[in-house]
Parts: sequence; structure tokens; C-alpha cells
Amino acid sequence: MIKFFDKFFFRTNNLNDFSQSIKNLTLKTPAFKIFKIINNYSEISEVRYVGGCIRKIINKEKVDDIDLATNLEPNQIISLLKENNINFYETGIQHGTITIIDGDFKFEITTLREDFQTDGRHAQVKFSTDWKKDAMRRDFTINSIYADMEGNLFDPFDGKKDLEKGVIRFVGDPEKRIKEDYLRILRYIRFFLLYSKQKHDGEILRVLKKNLVGISNLSKERLLDEIKKFIDSKLLEKLAYDKHSIDLIQSIFPQLINIKIFKSPNYFAKLKLNECDFIFLLSLLIIDKTDNFEFFIYKFNLSNKDQKRLKIINNFYKEKLSTKLFSEKNLNKLFYYEGREAVNDILSFKLFMSKRVDNRLINLLENYKSKTIPSMPISAKKLMLDYDIPEGKILGDKLKIIEGQWVDNDFKISEDQISKIVSN
Repeated sequence: MIKFFDKFFFRTNNLNDFSQSIKNLTLKTPAFKIFKIINNYSEISEVRYVGGCIRKIINKEKVDDIDLATNLEPNQIISLLKENNINFYETGIQHGTITIIDGDFKFEITTLREDFQTDGRHAQVKFSTDWKKDAMRRDFTINSIYADMEGNLFDPFDGKKDLEKGVIRFVGDPEKRIKEDYLRILRYIRFFLLYSKQKHDGEILRVLKKNLVGISNLSKERLLDEIKKFIDSKLLEKLAYDKHSIDLIQSIFPQLINIKIFKSPNYFAKLKLNECDFIFLLSLLIIDKTDNFEFFIYKFNLSNKDQKRLKIINNFYKEKLSTKLFSEKNLNKLFYYEGREAVNDILSFKLFMSKRVDNRLINLLENYKSKTIPSMPISAKKLMLDYDIPEGKILGDKLKIIEGQWVDNDFKISEDQISKIVSN
């Protein structure tokens, strides 16, 4: 009976732009191979596009990820992929997800599921062959749209219509959906700012705020991953104008204290905003000459590389800022010791945060794009040969002092200066 309704009531034949876009996606990527081997596996086996790629095609956005759903179980999928020499790895096999790698393309394919136990953080699932039940466990109607390789839609909750009207609607009861996974509070904000053409629904806001306490159940890794998706979605300007979303975000991430700087960005910031990466944008949100930055990196598990980058910006801006700090000589030191990215971050941070754009800083920023990092001309070998210094701590100390003077003197040092350092 369910398959009868699936076939005749929820599936829509599309002979339009959407259908053609789906066909193009199938033919221009290795998706065709995946559809072919799964659809031919048995009389009932099937695979469909789902989620983000469908949403983006309907909304005429660039498709940068491809998710698939199938009624085959993971072991059957693995067997098929091996038989057809398709590379894959088991990213979330306990939840039925396998990542397929084919050339430059990556697909996530997940077995149809239904939740049978959730705790707001993790869900225990059982595999299913029922497309409607799989749709029922998804968060929003706009994410529960499926399409076959010909572009025929399976849309049991009218997600396409909601997307076109700009309505962000939970599948089923909002509170139940949120309690299944509290990360959906953040996902609601992201999708609302991305797609909504309506005002926030007061009842939805009430349910979201009521369940904020559940965020504490989530791992720091999942929270950080979601805020990264949010920032990478280029939503900071929209967020700055939405008081309700700011209140919710700052209840979860109180260290994101500078959101409102994106409300009226200067012309440089407006021009460069979409070019900035996650860590730089994060620095704009959390660095403010207090210990706010330290609280954030203590709470969230950033990589050592990302922490170092943020620390360089934070340490620079903890100083009393003066024209001297932005002199070319001072920036050259930073350039030598910390690299091009550090200088770019320091100058860009200042430009983003300023009400008035200093064109001198823009010129410096351009200069450092092509500047070559100087090489230290004095080696340990030279000191050992010319000054008869044995290998060891004294040699290292002398070399470090010489390097410091060379850098301070705009990467110049004389033999007399070297001799004086060596003899002391």
C-alpha cells in the first residue's frame, strides 16, 4: 500500500528546468554509474538524489555536494561497489552512510532509515525500504525532497513548494524533531537565513528557546562543525540584521560577540567578505582585546594551526594600536617570523574593523601578496668557519642574536656588526 501511494501520489513527473538539471547532473558526473548498478541490482532496488543537491537545483544554486539515498542495505552497496571497482570508504556505516570517490567527485549514499531511539545527540536507526519513513525522520520539508535520475520528484511534505515560498517548516512536530537532535536549532537558523522569505514564526521561536538547554548534550566537534557551515554559507550580513537569530546564536556561542560589525560593513569589508575563509571570519567575531578569544579556543577543539593563526591576530590587537605597529618595518618582522598569511590577517582585520578605510593599509596588503620572504644570509656553518665557534649552545645563541639584529635592521647586517656580536 505504501509503495502504491509513493508511486501515484507523492511522485511528480517533471518536464521542466529542474528535470533537465537533474539529467545534466546525472550525465556529467559519475552518478550515472551509481544509478545504473543500483537500479539494475534487483526489481525493487532504487537510488535517488536527496537533500542539499535537490534543494540547490530547485533554488538555482551551485551544486557542490551530492547526497543519495537507496533502499539497499550497506553490505549490498559495498558488494556492488567492489564488483564495479568503485572506490569508497565507510564514513558512517553504523548509520548506513558510505562515501563514494570517483575521480574528482564525492557522493554520500545512505540506506533508507527510521529512528527508533534518540537522545537529542545521537540516533539509533534501523534500515528501511520505506521512502516515506525515511522522509519522516528528516528535519525540514525542504530537506526531504527526493528525485530519481530523470528528475521525477518524491516530495511527501511539499518541500519544493515551501522552498519556493520561502517557508522553513519542520517535518512533523517541531519540538519532537528538535529533541531528536538539538543541533537542529542551529540548522533552523542557517536554513532560515538562507531561504526564508517570511518572518520568524513566534511558536517556532518559543520551542527553539525552550530547548536551548539541550545544546549542552552535543559534542563540541558537532557544534563547531555547524558554526563553520554557517559562516561558510556567507550568512553573517543577514544574521546581523536578524535579532531573533542573533539571540539564539549568542545563547549557544556567547563568544561570538562582534556579529553586529557585519551590519554596516565598510566598502573594503563588503568587497572582500565573500573571499574570507572560516578562521579569519571567526577572528572578526571573537577577538576584542579581552580574554574572549581564550574562552573560545578553550571550549572548542580547533587545530593547532588554526589556534596559532588566531593567536597571532589576537596578540597583535592586544597591543595599544598605533601607526608604528602598521609600519612596513614592523610588518616585515611579522612577515619574516610568521609568514604572508599572518600579515594578510593583521592588515585585513584592521581594515574590516575600521569605520574609515585606510588606503595605505590596502596598498601594504597588495605589496605583501607578491613580496618574497627574505632568507637569513648568515649560516651556522659560516660562523663555525669564519669565527671558529664550535657547534653547540653558544653557536645557536650567537646565530639567534645575529638574526634578530638583521631583522631589526630591515634585513641588513654588516661584518662589523657580526664580529661585535661574536666577540661579546
